[in-house]
Amino acid sequence: MSRAMQCQSCLPWGSWAQLPRSLAGSRGTRSVSVRAAAVPGPAGRCFLRKILRTSSISLPRGCVRYQGGSQQNSAQPGSSGHAQSQLRNVASSGAIKKHQKSLSAWFSHQPNEERQFGPSFSLDAVHVDPVIRESSLEEILKPSPDLTIQNQLQQPSRRVISLHNLFDTDACGRQVKNVVLYGTVGTGKSTLIKKMVVDWCHGRLPRFELVIPFSCEDLSHSHAHISLRRLITKKYQHLRDVVPVLEASNLKVLFILNGLERLNLDFRLAGTELCCDPNEPVPPSAIVVNLLRKYLLPEASIIVTTRPSAVRRIPGKYVGRYAEICGFSDTNLQKLYFQMRLSQPGCTGEKGQDCSSAEQENLVEMLSRNLERHNQITAACFLPSYCWLVCTTLHFLYFTRTVPPSQTLTGIYTSFLRLNFSGEVLDSTDPTHISMMKYVAKTVGKLAYEGVMSRKTCFSEEDLQQCFEVEMKTESELNLLEVFRSDVFRFFLSPCVQPGKEHTFVFTIPAMQEYLAALYVVLGEKKTLAQRVGQELSEVIGKVSEDVAVVVNIISKVLPLRFLPVLFNLLKIFPRYFSRVSGKDKDAIAHTMAEELFKEEDYYNDDVLDQINSSILGVEGPVRHPDEAPDDEVFELFPIFMGGILSRRNRAILEQLGCSIKNLAAFEIAKAMKKTVIRKGRKGLPPSELMDYLFFLHEFQNERFTAEAIRSLRAVNLSSVKMTPLKCSVLASVMSTTCHEVEELKLTSCNLDSGGLRTLFPVLLRCKALHLQLNSLGSDACKEIRDLLLHDKCVVSSLRLTNNPVGEQGARYLAEALAGNRSLTQLSLLHTALGDPGAEAIAQHLAENQHLQELNLGYNSLTDAAALRVVEVAKRHETLDKVHLYFNDISEDGKRAFDSLRMDRDGVRALVFLTAGTDVSDYWSHILNVVQRNLPFWDRERVRQHLALLLQDLESSRSQTANPWRKAKFLRVESEKI
Repeated sequence: MSRAMQCQSCLPWGSWAQLPRSLAGSRGTRSVSVRAAAVPGPAGRCFLRKILRTSSISLPRGCVRYQGGSQQNSAQPGSSGHAQSQLRNVASSGAIKKHQKSLSAWFSHQPNEERQFGPSFSLDAVHVDPVIRESSLEEILKPSPDLTIQNQLQQPSRRVISLHNLFDTDACGRQVKNVVLYGTVGTGKSTLIKKMVVDWCHGRLPRFELVIPFSCEDLSHSHAHISLRRLITKKYQHLRDVVPVLEASNLKVLFILNGLERLNLDFRLAGTELCCDPNEPVPPSAIVVNLLRKYLLPEASIIVTTRPSAVRRIPGKYVGRYAEICGFSDTNLQKLYFQMRLSQPGCTGEKGQDCSSAEQENLVEMLSRNLERHNQITAACFLPSYCWLVCTTLHFLYFTRTVPPSQTLTGIYTSFLRLNFSGEVLDSTDPTHISMMKYVAKTVGKLAYEGVMSRKTCFSEEDLQQCFEVEMKTESELNLLEVFRSDVFRFFLSPCVQPGKEHTFVFTIPAMQEYLAALYVVLGEKKTLAQRVGQELSEVIGKVSEDVAVVVNIISKVLPLRFLPVLFNLLKIFPRYFSRVSGKDKDAIAHTMAEELFKEEDYYNDDVLDQINSSILGVEGPVRHPDEAPDDEVFELFPIFMGGILSRRNRAILEQLGCSIKNLAAFEIAKAMKKTVIRKGRKGLPPSELMDYLFFLHEFQNERFTAEAIRSLRAVNLSSVKMTPLKCSVLASVMSTTCHEVEELKLTSCNLDSGGLRTLFPVLLRCKALHLQLNSLGSDACKEIRDLLLHDKCVVSSLRLTNNPVGEQGARYLAEALAGNRSLTQLSLLHTALGDPGAEAIAQHLAENQHLQELNLGYNSLTDAAALRVVEVAKRHETLDKVHLYFNDISEDGKRAFDSLRMDRDGVRALVFLTAGTDVSDYWSHILNVVQRNLPFWDRERVRQHLALLLQDLESSRSQTANPWRKAKFLRVESEKI
């Protein structure tokens, strides 16, 4: 490499706000291809590597040749007519089609993370092309302006180029042979390569007759010398008959080199010798260098994908075109992506439980409105991979009917990082070969943790310098930091969109800050200086003392130096002592988890699942005034992610990313958590905080720990928590770890439906007192409740269905349940729209019940006939002694009939009015309390009419008695305020 090129390869060290452009670009239209879909951004990289490592594709004997060369047009004469005829025959045969079919099968394979979206999300289903802009080496090397959203949207527009036009002639009319396609992590390089291959397989890339993809990661692991011919046939065995005539043919060949940053290329002649023979064995890196030099197969076209930091590894004279992937720099592309992802039929993945198209459209509409507000999510969705994360999270929140053991929010974020960073090292030229994710956990994780501890989400340039640069001591560390700034920084941090904070940074996805903070703590990176020095000293002494002790033991047998073994044995004590002291770190991690999980100032916030939903879809309502004080930042996901990261599955994935969490460490942390988390979880928690605790236990994925925690919960109060299908599934999953009976389960005003009851069925069986008020439960739900009450393992003794639209049909289902149930003693159907037919259905089956003690049919528009029918059956019932009938349409004749009831004679009390003959009813306060509690949910005009009748009845009864004591009681009741 020339001295000038070497000088160009050194980027100037600038401020954190002056990062190389990768996502910059003005708004503009972009072509949309509804054909290929893969994990957005680089999310398909791991599959691409697997494909390129394991695929074996055949092609029969013969081939055709494509004319080409270096960057200049060259029209070389064809070979003999006989050879061309032979090659044309091969081309016309099924060889190429077989090759295309095999490649398509491999590249269309979906990762496990995509299968949750259902069968409609195949590689040929939907795809939105990110913006690709033509660039130049000079533009790559020059410093970037301040990194703000405004600059991203207002920079001078560079020429937009489509994927299929990358090899068009350049501005000087020269044929482009080598293309470098670069972009930061998450912009979609691997997805575009998969799309290019699939397009060629389906005949949508007619420029090339043969495409040969290679993974540079795979090539970097091979150190043996190998020829190009052998390399191709090793990866694609069925091309063995094509390779011998590849150089002599006119076959239009495209080589794809994905992930060039994995290879250490040396373009100096002293470093990599010239090679033009495809049969000559050379190192794999030498093959790549000579292909790019156009010394080997000069007519072949080459497309290279890489991160920005590695662009300079290829001298500019060997590159015909630079193209930058800018992601979804247009909001319309983001909207289109979400529309395609979230509106596909079968997105719920469960037959018979698909959400309606109206519900899907509403979800997409809410997301679109949030994007139009230019909130932080708009900046995040510049990266296609984050669009994928948003869709996956929404799918988890809305379309999850049952939660498999591996389906956790922490698992989604861990898998998301694996799809983007699996096997990635930060800099292949650095001798430490530190994994990219490990470097992120140590640096960005530290920033995230300090932000969580100080309740801060916006970070200034000084904050970044303090976290990233304060410990930079060597040239190697500075080089790693420069690569991180260039390739990875914008994946995690983006400029803030809030007015007045344009020059500060926030985490691209807010929950990612809490995830990285949790990872930073669990990995044990949060250490004091004394702990770090002690650990290093312990390791050194431990290694040295073992070797020296062996030598001293040998010498001591010859020489009388018995004090030396004693001395070195004392040295051995230090590592053991330090290991005991360091074990307290696990206690500190558990303590941090408990303190953050049960913060009292967070007790009355929304539960974390609702918070995530609001962060993605926004909050409907008036816009906050700029001068209004912002709400305090909430970090309730932080301890939940800490627990989720400790699960076996997530630890296994993090191990692949270079972030190792040993089984012993996880065991010791879980052991320490029993002293803190479970103890604090036994205290009474508000409903939203209890839901967070249950979600934490689900994310932790430790069945023994969860069972011990759940056994201590005898009463579960989740009133007013919106019980989505996901939350119902989480509750059912966590409660299933034990089989103990639950004294009380409160699910009042939780938006429950029949599906939620079906999910919670195993839990409801074990509940003695079940509160289901204010849930809009209709006849379908009553059918589920019937099955519940008729189950032989049902222990429900008290069931409250107040303020639900049960209706006549629902009453019939409940009547059937009463006939066969043996556990229920109290049933409240207050204000459930039964009407006379519903009451008649209950009365008809009530005689078959032998255990019910109290029945509430108040406020159901019952007339005299239906009410008296119920009371007549109650008289003959063995155990039923109390029937609530207030706020029904009872006439004066009916009132007199109820007044004649006597407990000692008829065995039943009917609670109808506030009076009992010429005296005040013993249950007047109970009736008024019921009215007062339910007044917000009842028709006020109708309640006013009933209260007027009750007051009239009080006055009439008061006038009929001469007893002053009774008159005083009447006056007291009349004076009660509701």
